[in-house]
Amino acid sequence: MTIDLDSWRNLPAAQQPDWPDVDELARVVAELETLPPLVFAGECDQLKQRLGAVARGEAFLLQGGDCAETFAANSADNLRNKLKTLLQMAVVLTYAASIPVVKVGRIAGQYAKPRSKPVEVRDGVELPVYRGDAVNGLEFTPEARVPDPKRLLKVYHASAATLNLARAFTTGGYADLRQVHAWNQDFVKESPAGERYERLAGEIDRALAFMRACGADPEEFHTVEFYSSHEALILEYERALTRIDSRTGLPYDTSAHMVWVGERTRDLNGAHIEFVSKIRNPIGVKLGPKTSPEHALALIDKLDPEREPGRLTFITRMGADKIRDVLPALVEKVTASGAQVCWVCDPMHGNTYEAPSGHKTRRFDDVLDEVKGFFEVHRELGTHPGGIHIELTGDDVTECVGGGFDLVEDDLHTRYESACDPRLNRSQSLDLAFLVAEMYRETA
Repeated sequence: MTIDLDSWRNLPAAQQPDWPDVDELARVVAELETLPPLVFAGECDQLKQRLGAVARGEAFLLQGGDCAETFAANSADNLRNKLKTLLQMAVVLTYAASIPVVKVGRIAGQYAKPRSKPVEVRDGVELPVYRGDAVNGLEFTPEARVPDPKRLLKVYHASAATLNLARAFTTGGYADLRQVHAWNQDFVKESPAGERYERLAGEIDRALAFMRACGADPEEFHTVEFYSSHEALILEYERALTRIDSRTGLPYDTSAHMVWVGERTRDLNGAHIEFVSKIRNPIGVKLGPKTSPEHALALIDKLDPEREPGRLTFITRMGADKIRDVLPALVEKVTASGAQVCWVCDPMHGNTYEAPSGHKTRRFDDVLDEVKGFFEVHRELGTHPGGIHIELTGDDVTECVGGGFDLVEDDLHTRYESACDPRLNRSQSLDLAFLVAEMYRETA
């Protein structure tokens, strides 16, 4: 059966750049089509198997990284710090909650962002909104805000460099479980979360020493499976990197192991849902507070007609004040349908507000409360809270208020570095991991 990978072109496509030079776009797309894949079909299938375990209640998904990657921040130090934070969170969840953790980064492709308005106004000057480094520049100038198709080539090469380095870190010894103390050396003296992590690391050390004394030293302790993901937003880029697998003859979007469709682009009759329905990667869909059970079921029929565990992940982003009211009906109806989806909580996007200083921010307590609500709903229904999806950085930024250091709104200007939405810093991320592990133990 021939699969029409361009059927999306006949449907409305939301949040696409208004490229001023369509001939240049065509040249860029043609070049992208000749470049090697960034990931391989077998890796995507492996992640689908791991997510199948999440859907069955046998594992937990930790998905996190930058709100929006930037070319300027694409450095070894930044990637190492993000990986360090994710690895520490995964260790906390694995050890404290006694469950395997599937580790997926919002990295190596998260260069485009949907926006609520097409323009931005400052001091009476109106310019096109910043849509991520994949499209235009953050600087508030007419020149920077012009969408430039050549940026898509920079996305490809930056993503390739990031993936290459991530593979080196996760397989070359840096992610060895015996390094749990080393990941914390620069952190433990300054952070309550770091001190708590150090105590857990000591327990892990003793457990590893016991296993070595018994003659056990599994390979799994020395490397980490780590996968990439991003929002499949710029459809020309995703289509250009779609390849037919030589083993199976099936199409995979080789820009990432997993891609998701956002709240603003999940129209059942739109181009984004149509595109991801044709590829074989694991797919995520963000579900906001207005999602009806009927819409969720229709998404399953469209994206997972074979009811394949691990194929479809629902990432709920309800807001702390709505999740307990909206989520139960969705979970009940989907569960009753027999579909095995992964239920994952994004506690970030429904809890954003503007501080008096003008900074977009989030309260750590709101983030935590949405996660609590997510776990409460699944505990009451007897279903599996499958994971968390968070925006984080490995740096000591001041973008979200609260957490172990009790950041307040007056601190936001100190190190506010996000190109778009506020991220949890390393201490707040570890705080969250410990609290999620406690919630999971109560649910299990």
